[in-house]
Amino acid sequence: MAPRPSPTARRRRLAAALRQLREARNLSCTDAGRAAGWSESKISRIETGRVGIRQPDLERLLDLYEVTGEPRAALLTLRRQATHRGWWHSYADALPAWFEEYVGLEDGAKSLLTYQNQLVHGLMQTEAYAVAIIQAARPWASADEVERQLAARATRQALLTAGNPLHVWAVLDEAVLRRTVGGSATMRAQLSRLRDIAAFPNVTLQVLPFDAGAHASMGTSFELLQFPEPGDTAIVYIEDHTTSQYLETPGDLERYTLVFDHVRASALSPERSVEFIRQVASGMT
Repeated sequence: MAPRPSPTARRRRLAAALRQLREARNLSCTDAGRAAGWSESKISRIETGRVGIRQPDLERLLDLYEVTGEPRAALLTLRRQATHRGWWHSYADALPAWFEEYVGLEDGAKSLLTYQNQLVHGLMQTEAYAVAIIQAARPWASADEVERQLAARATRQALLTAGNPLHVWAVLDEAVLRRTVGGSATMRAQLSRLRDIAAFPNVTLQVLPFDAGAHASMGTSFELLQFPEPGDTAIVYIEDHTTSQYLETPGDLERYTLVFDHVRASALSPERSVEFIRQVASGMT
């Protein structure tokens, strides 16, 4: 199936292509910036993909790198596609600016590997569970704000059942299951939802039990996004209350891939995990 057309992923793909073109000509960011009449920092910002690039600026770089014909036309088309507005822009009032970037990347990803040590992943949350989380984190949020966040979350969750669905491998710490969020009824419904999602053909769900002891990701939840295009490198995403981190170096990717491999090896099998979730739910009062 064709990749989902996420403008965020396309902007990142264009940024990587421009970096490769510069490096193929043995130019540093300083050299390229000087030749284009820009600062080194402008070249760097363009190549990180965190900001877009205007068509005149792209054409100047393509002239500098001597890109012509079909390759030039393809990169210009990619820039136009990268400027399209994703669905998440309609929820700018509900999503922090630093989280919009992640949503755009998630929307264009092929697969997601995630370890969660406190919360059910947003793609798997019921509405009542999500409301309890939002109200705990933002007790001042109005009813309208909560509704907007719920609507954005529901749109994200469609990735799991789309015609070209996101493939998810999620490891949940036992603490995620034991923490009673929103009351027992809400939590039982959430655990039931997890069992339903575990049956999706594109989802692998495991539980890391307390008796597994110390493990490779103590205290740190993270996401490892992988993309369908060969030139798109994976990315590790970590967030806290107000900011987020994107890790993309080969060393970071290798480290977090290894961490995830260790965590899922320590977790219960998918079959035993579903049974474990059922047992936790049945023991709730």
